Amino acid sequence: MALRLMIQGTMSGVGKSFIVTALCRIFRRMGFRVAPFKFQNMSLNSYVTVEGLEIARSQAIQAMAAGVEPSYRMNPILLKPTGDERCQVVIRGKVFGYRDYYKPYSTDFLTGILEEDFGYLDRNFDIVVIEGVGSPAEINIKDRDFSNMFVAKMTNTPVIIVGDIFRGGVFASLFGTYMLLGESEKKLVKGFIINKFIGNSTILKRGIEELEKLTGIETLGVVPYTDFRIDEEDTISDVLEKGIGKGNVKVAILKLPHISNYTDIEPLYYIPDVEIRYVNPTLNLDKYDILIIPGTKNTIEDLLYLKRYKFDREIKRLRDMGKVIVGICGGFQMLGEIIEDPYNLESNFGKATGLGLLKVKTVMLKEKITSRVKAEIIGNIPFLQKLENRVIEGYEIHKGFSEIVGEESPFALVFERNSVSVTIPDGAVSKDGMVFGTYVHGIFENSKFLLGLVNFVRERKGLGPIDGIESYKRVREAMFDRLADLVENYCDIEKILAIMKRYS
Repeated sequence: MALRLMIQGTMSGVGKSFIVTALCRIFRRMGFRVAPFKFQNMSLNSYVTVEGLEIARSQAIQAMAAGVEPSYRMNPILLKPTGDERCQVVIRGKVFGYRDYYKPYSTDFLTGILEEDFGYLDRNFDIVVIEGVGSPAEINIKDRDFSNMFVAKMTNTPVIIVGDIFRGGVFASLFGTYMLLGESEKKLVKGFIINKFIGNSTILKRGIEELEKLTGIETLGVVPYTDFRIDEEDTISDVLEKGIGKGNVKVAILKLPHISNYTDIEPLYYIPDVEIRYVNPTLNLDKYDILIIPGTKNTIEDLLYLKRYKFDREIKRLRDMGKVIVGICGGFQMLGEIIEDPYNLESNFGKATGLGLLKVKTVMLKEKITSRVKAEIIGNIPFLQKLENRVIEGYEIHKGFSEIVGEESPFALVFERNSVSVTIPDGAVSKDGMVFGTYVHGIFENSKFLLGLVNFVRERKGLGPIDGIESYKRVREAMFDRLADLVENYCDIEKILAIMKRYS
């Protein structure tokens, strides 16, 4: 049986994923074989495992930090919002259906999944670090909360509750969360962590002592505020809203109402002389060199949203100015001429006219494609002309089938899908190569492709090329170590391990 620990929070966004990711790396560096686990996750940022199954991106990142291959067992249930109070339910990596947010499946059904998938991790790893959802003390939906104390009790796992002091009121949040728990639940709480502190932590001494006196629970760490970035779970952070970096190469990412898998953009954050900002339909885009239209969980509704604000005209104006326009997954579908949804899978709109920048027709199908892919870029794209090796790797998560109905060429040719040899055209490229779309997520993690794009813009602006960029995989590995160093320095890891051992 594995040692186990569960990280819960006083609310969403307090840093649960951050702490779990750091602990996964810390325990791995100590020589343990570690697995993350989140029974239910609600997120539009997802990832495809080697099994060709879909899980939340945050659990995939935590697995990477632990040095193990992400698996569907690490996130058995994924809820992907499609609109008001509705979500697509992904169970064990496959679409199970559509459901209201607050209409859970039966306890027996959920218990069976929890016992089987957590049981597998429990038998095959030394440590399992579990992440909760939101807060365990949401008393209005306590009877339907199968993500927090239900999991802790079923797995007999000690709990540490994380609070965010940056937002203020951390002692009230920690105390209030604890006091709203049932008596059997309180017995599982073995520590608090205060996250995102700025300043001298000695000023918290009195508050920490009073909190322990009131609850009998020790504070095991005060973690400083940091600008380290791990892939966001489901909301764009304030930092990203305001923009990242200052530079000559300016990249705009369209902020869509149902934006998904915008973690595709993450590798761009680490390129020198690049400025990135998420933009909405009220912003003038003249200064930007590249516009990226990311994925969306509701392509037609988000397309209609752009048209409602007449942003389709702004995008076409950018095209006329000769700017680079990139569409990924749903963004690629929007760039086409028409999108049809005959089964009303994403909305009640049967079809919509696209932006018309690529002569492509998309039809939404019932079967969802989730796959790891390798492909060769075959489209005539100016910034790739000097590249000898045009092979890229990534993953697909989409229901749409898109076909070229004009003279454009495919963006790439997929030659491997889930380790099986195939020959499948992907995406489309305009004749001049300045507009292109693809279904391949993770495309910017391919360093040569990204370097070519950045240097193409630099050359157009009369700037010298960047000689090379560090691979995103190495950047991410270094980030995991920095996260681990931070949490290890400011939390009592030995006490945390001792708590875990008492429950083994």
